[in-house]
Amino acid sequence: MKWFDAGVNLLDRRFNPDDVIARAVEAGVDKLCMITTEPAEWDDAQALYQRYPEHLCYTVGCHPHNAKVMTEDDFTGLEQRLDCPGVVAVGECGLDFNRDFSPRDVQESVFRRQLAIAVKHNKPVYLHERDAFALQLDCLDSVEGQLAGGIAHCFTGNLDAMQAYLDRGLYIGITGWVCDEKRGADLREAVKQLPLNRLILETDAPYLFPKNHRPKSKNNEPAFISSIGRYLADLTEISYEELTQNSYANTCRVFKVAR
Repeated sequence: MKWFDAGVNLLDRRFNPDDVIARAVEAGVDKLCMITTEPAEWDDAQALYQRYPEHLCYTVGCHPHNAKVMTEDDFTGLEQRLDCPGVVAVGECGLDFNRDFSPRDVQESVFRRQLAIAVKHNKPVYLHERDAFALQLDCLDSVEGQLAGGIAHCFTGNLDAMQAYLDRGLYIGITGWVCDEKRGADLREAVKQLPLNRLILETDAPYLFPKNHRPKSKNNEPAFISSIGRYLADLTEISYEELTQNSYANTCRVFKVAR
């Protein structure tokens, strides 16, 4: 079985990227999408992609936590990078009103700019949202019918929220959150209704270690993605093989990556 981890924070300081990639490939993770969250990461992501072009692709964008750092030069640089080899999406972008690390009006402005850039360059978006769902939908609706798709990254919501994203043509990114019996109840009910052709599996490593994985580890890794797949297969009563194949194909489709 081959896996495509649609979201991994390979540039996190807790990782040695070479070791993480090696363990992932050994575990059958054929492809990984490396997330960037601010301009300071874009060069490093490009350099790492160039070392592993057969296994890596990456996003270019600004996470809402970092919206306050974006300058006009950064927006220009973002646009210039979207045609570079390996760049598959704009993001991680969106809104996060839980911690408010950037002012809310700045978050909204930066998100809307990134949506416009994604439309202009026909790129999908890689979305983050926390405690800002209504405004997130309003921003997405402002480019209705123009986006080249996208992923609701690390989706943790309920059935209504999932359906709202599906109605807007998005894929749903499922992480180890679904394996957490203490906090994933709404998500576990929602994924039972998730169409297979909209399912994306991702680890969001080093975060969200799947609770069913053994042995336990301090940090999550792409190599553990099969544990999410097995848990989800049991939960949805869909065969592990069918779930794996669909997730891989869907990720290739949304990112326009050859299988």
